[in-house]
Amino acid sequence: MKSTKLYSHDLRALPKVELHRHLDCSMRWSTMVELAPKLGLELPKNYDAQRDFLLVTGQMKDLGAVLNKFLRAQKLLHSEEVLTRLAYEACEDAYNDGVRIMELRYAPSFIADGHSSLSFEKIHKALLKGIEQAKKNFPMAVGLICIMQRIKPVAEAERVCDFAIDHKDSFLAIDLADNEEGFDPKQFAPLFERARKAGLRITVHSGEANTPQSAQWVKDSIDILGAERIGHGIQIIKDKSILSYVREKGIPLEVCPISNWLTQAFKTYEEHPIRELIAAGIKVTINSDDPGIFATQLSDDYEVLHRVHGFTVEDFNKANDIAASVSFIKPDEKQKYWPRDLLK
Repeated sequence: MKSTKLYSHDLRALPKVELHRHLDCSMRWSTMVELAPKLGLELPKNYDAQRDFLLVTGQMKDLGAVLNKFLRAQKLLHSEEVLTRLAYEACEDAYNDGVRIMELRYAPSFIADGHSSLSFEKIHKALLKGIEQAKKNFPMAVGLICIMQRIKPVAEAERVCDFAIDHKDSFLAIDLADNEEGFDPKQFAPLFERARKAGLRITVHSGEANTPQSAQWVKDSIDILGAERIGHGIQIIKDKSILSYVREKGIPLEVCPISNWLTQAFKTYEEHPIRELIAAGIKVTINSDDPGIFATQLSDDYEVLHRVHGFTVEDFNKANDIAASVSFIKPDEKQKYWPRDLLK
C-alpha cells in the first residue's frame, strides 16, 4: 500500500522535538541582511551572490569548508541585543515549524571571538533573556547545551567547561564540536568527567565526516568522554561492530539529513543511511543542525526524509517520541508540551 503523500503544511503541522540545533548558527536570513551593513559587512548587490556570501545552500567540499563559512555570520553576533533577538527569533521560528521541545546549543568561545565587549557571562544572559521572552509567547520547552570547541586550545575548552559548570542551573549538558580530524579525545576526558560529576549531561559531535576513522571516533566519544548521545554519528553504518556497540549501549543519534548532504558526509540524499540505522535498532532522532546558515527549517529535513526515504507520519512520530524521551530537559517540563505520554 502506497503511503499518503505529505505536503509542506502537513510536515510543518507535525509536533516535533529537536535535540541538535546550533543557536549561534540559527539567525534568520532576513536578520543577517538587515544587520550586515550596520556592521560594515558589505553584501553583494545580487540576491544569489548575497546568499552565497552568507549561507550554505549547496554541497560544500567537506565539513571544514562548511565550518569556515560560519565565520562570516559569526561577525553579526556582536552585541547582547543581537543575541537576545537571535534567541527569540530562533524559538519563534521553531515553534511556527511545529517544534514543541527544543534543545539549543552554542559555543561561548565561538560567539566571543572578535567581540571584545562580550564576556561569556554577557553572552549567556543575553541568550537566556531571548529564550525567556519567547517562552512567554510560544508554549514550548527549551533548554541550552554548552559547546566546547575541539579546534581551540585545551585551556580554552577548560574555561568553557568551568563556565558551564558554574551555570549548571541554566545548562542541560556539555558538548564537544568542530572537526574531529587530528584531535585526540583523551585530552578532553577530564573536562567531561568534571562536567558529569557536576550534574551536566553529555552529548558529543562525532562520526559525521566521511573518513575511515569516523566510526571509531564515535566509540571513543562514548568510552572516553562518556557521551550519552551522539551528534550525527551516521558513519557507524560502515562498521558493523561499532554499530552493534551503539545499539547495545542504547546511545541515540542526533541525525541531521540536510546538513549531512551539505557537508558531503554522504554524496546524495539517497545514500543517507538513516533507514539502515533504524532497521539496525539504532535510536534515531531528526534535527536541522544549523537552520539559519542553511536557510532551512526542521520540516525541510522531514520533507527530504518523506520524499527520498518514504518516511510516514508514523515514522516521524516514532522518531519524535524517541527524541522526547532522551531529551535532557526535565520530564515534567517536557510533558507539558508533548501530545503523547513520554513514559510509554
